[in-house]
Amino acid sequence: MTKRTKRAIIWSVVGVLIVVAAFVAYYFIAIYNQVDDFQKTGENSPFYNVEPTETKTPEPPKWEGTERVNILLMGVDARGLKKGEIPRSDTMLVASLDPVAKKINLFSIMRDTYTEIPDHGSDRINSAITHGPNTAMKAVSDLLGIPVQYYVYTDFQGFIELVDAVGGVDFYVEKDMHYTSKADNHEYDIDLKEGQQHLDGNTALQYVRFRHDAMSDFTRTERQRNFLKAVADKMKSTTSIMKLPSILDKVNPYIDTNLSVEDMWKLATVGYSSEMGSSEQIPPMELLVEKKVGGSDVLGVSSEEDLKDYVQEVFNKIGTDNNETDTSVDGNGDADSNANGSGSDSKNSDSGQTTSTGP
Repeated sequence: MTKRTKRAIIWSVVGVLIVVAAFVAYYFIAIYNQVDDFQKTGENSPFYNVEPTETKTPEPPKWEGTERVNILLMGVDARGLKKGEIPRSDTMLVASLDPVAKKINLFSIMRDTYTEIPDHGSDRINSAITHGPNTAMKAVSDLLGIPVQYYVYTDFQGFIELVDAVGGVDFYVEKDMHYTSKADNHEYDIDLKEGQQHLDGNTALQYVRFRHDAMSDFTRTERQRNFLKAVADKMKSTTSIMKLPSILDKVNPYIDTNLSVEDMWKLATVGYSSEMGSSEQIPPMELLVEKKVGGSDVLGVSSEEDLKDYVQEVFNKIGTDNNETDTSVDGNGDADSNANGSGSDSKNSDSGQTTSTGP
């Protein structure tokens, strides 16, 4: 091989490395710029008209690799509202990440749950967000008995954009779903058929919004949790990871959060290596009490202490399942994602107590 040939090969390799390095730099800079814009300030914040509150929320953990992190996910229907107006949350979920067990628990909070709203008396929990994200986090934290350190807020359009940006989701629709509304000029009608199908943003929104059956919001929250799991799985695919800058660009205008870029990187690292654990309804059926307040139907909790104990039992069950799996399988911490019987199959049951996701 001549010297000229060797130099040509070396320069070719160097050229390829430069191109790869430039792509990697562009990729991470693009991601950084997008997630940095998730924290909205001033008039860009959906909460800029909300009066300041003295409500205190837990400080984020120092993240030493062992502390559980709890994130409140809120989806709202902002149709027909002016800029700065905050609707009641249509969906409230808490994603709880355990970096040691590498498990993620989901808790769907029934929006008609009647509870204490810090500094604002008692009301349905979905009203908490109208007083700002700090109030919503504190209300959920007090209800569940766990510190909620972060929130992510979006609306219907943000959900549609996310599902479309990941290329849609293959999902099993457990039954025919049909609903029409003249009040919305049929813009948000629901028309889905039973069976395995590919859901884009619009049809996915129909699925997670549907509650016009005998179990109403009970089955809807189950659908929401199940679909969120499917989206999370799709986000872990190689294709979605490569498309991450464009995905973030699409959803950026519709998201607000108190997560910093550093927080997101740390949580993303834990989340990517974690498995979906159990998915629970709050209040659970055994603690749920139907009652009337001011002539309106609401959902109460028979015992606040029992509810807090229930949440801890869910966490402890995950730890027990991990230990059992470690012992019986390979002892190195690789746990089966279905070990806790969380129902991670995308086929949703039509039972009364359910699991679901979406705004």
